[in-house]
Amino acid sequence: MDEKIICQNIKKLRKQKNLTLEKLATLTGLTKGYLSKVERSQKAPPYSTLNKIAGALGFEVSSIIGKDIEPPDDIRFSFQKKKDGTIIKGTSLHTGYDYEVLSSNKPGKNMEPFIIYSPFDIKKMYTHEGEEFIYVLEGKLEFIYGEKTFIMEPGDNIYFDSCVPHGGKSIGDKKAKLMVIIYFYKRNRQ
Repeated sequence: MDEKIICQNIKKLRKQKNLTLEKLATLTGLTKGYLSKVERSQKAPPYSTLNKIAGALGFEVSSIIGKDIEPPDDIRFSFQKKKDGTIIKGTSLHTGYDYEVLSSNKPGKNMEPFIIYSPFDIKKMYTHEGEEFIYVLEGKLEFIYGEKTFIMEPGDNIYFDSCVPHGGKSIGDKKAKLMVIIYFYKRNRQ
């Protein structure tokens, strides 16, 4: 996945909606300067930022990542073969993690499922609307939620309110592989 395309799509979709950077900043809670930097960047912002931008623009994150998605014949479900996932690499500037978007062709979904490969250090703590579920598939994760720290191993999971600062890092000799599902409160998207 070419991250530069993601950044270009943000600008294209913003202009398609006739929004200024100032208006998008107001809608997302992000600064105009940060959004301008994202639009000119070669690297995609963190997933939580992509989701804020997508929500403000009235689109699914899949529209921003530039994946040509055929609408399903039956919008009640989404089936995705392993080979059809979209992997987005994070950068040391932004997140340091890689993630794969799952079930990207389901329109109007309230949950965003993906696989994350956690970095070995915490670049920043995240807060965003909704609730989140993390299940450790491989490796070992140190997860911080507010003032609490959890050491998580394969099979361990945590469900939490995402408005509390949270973040995690791999510990040990290989990156932790996580299934993450974020529930966003219902909103109309294209």
